[in-house]
Amino acid sequence: MKVDIYKKDGTKTGESIDLSEQIFGIDPNDHVIYLAVKAHLANRRQGTHKTKERSEVRGGGRKPWKQKGRGGARAGTSRSPLWVGGGTIFGPKPHSYRQKLNKKVKQLAVKSAFSHKAKAEQIKVIEDFNFETPKTKDFADILRALKIYGKKTLLLTSETLETVYKSGRNIEKVKIMEANKANAYDVLNNQVLLVQKSAIEVIEKTLN
Repeated sequence: MKVDIYKKDGTKTGESIDLSEQIFGIDPNDHVIYLAVKAHLANRRQGTHKTKERSEVRGGGRKPWKQKGRGGARAGTSRSPLWVGGGTIFGPKPHSYRQKLNKKVKQLAVKSAFSHKAKAEQIKVIEDFNFETPKTKDFADILRALKIYGKKTLLLTSETLETVYKSGRNIEKVKIMEANKANAYDVLNNQVLLVQKSAIEVIEKTLN
């Protein structure tokens, strides 16, 4: 599968790059994508939710009234879950939501995600670029030249480019990450997948 390479000014370089059929041209496995996305979102949860049970609520050490003779229900503490200000019955407790996926399942999910993007023609390959100093305007100008400004965009780079990251982090709907860290959720959760030329080699090396 051949894809044109674009310059920063939005014009084509006249070159094209051959995308691996084993990564960008497979028959996507939607169930594996579901498992990978579910695990990714679950692993982002902190699991710190907590409510107090009756033994943890402050107060209530004294019996509110005598056991018999008042004509009302018996009560041993004012911190009973039945009372206002009492503990919570079966409330949430801190716990991990972590889900584990096999390496081959993760790789198949990412390949399937890339193949979905390729079939939808939502992949743009751009020549490698960097900035001497962080400049949001320069990054935005590239997006405008490519006619993707305002669209949800994921930029994949071959390595950590700090100035590129700092230039794009304040632009709405733009996310920047290294190609070898790409996961199924991030690949699919955008309208345009913008990939630097050298990042294609990193993707193929990582997934093969």
